Amino acid sequence: MKTTKLLASVLITAFCLPVFAQPSTTGITHTERNQKDRVAQGIRTGELTNSEAHTLQGQQDVIRADKRAAMADGVVTTAERRKIKHEQARAGRAIHNKKHNAATS
Repeated sequence: MKTTKLLASVLITAFCLPVFAQPSTTGITHTERNQKDRVAQGIRTGELTNSEAHTLQGQQDVIRADKRAAMADGVVTTAERRKIKHEQARAGRAIHNKKHNAATS
């Protein structure tokens, strides 16, 4: 019962949070979800080791924190958006490199 309520609240939160996001972060949010899915898929298929997945998830945590900080004043400036997109591009390359290296779990 608790698990069902927890799952329901997580799903509701997941669907409601994008509604509150500023329109200028829609591309950032899309990339964030895509990268999260790529890491999860790498874990499922064994392309990523636990250590690699932990490193990649840490990068995503930093990007999320930067996004939150940028949105804190209600306006995401061009410089903030550029910084976040640059971080996402680096994270995307890291995901690709770690999924395609010789290490597997």
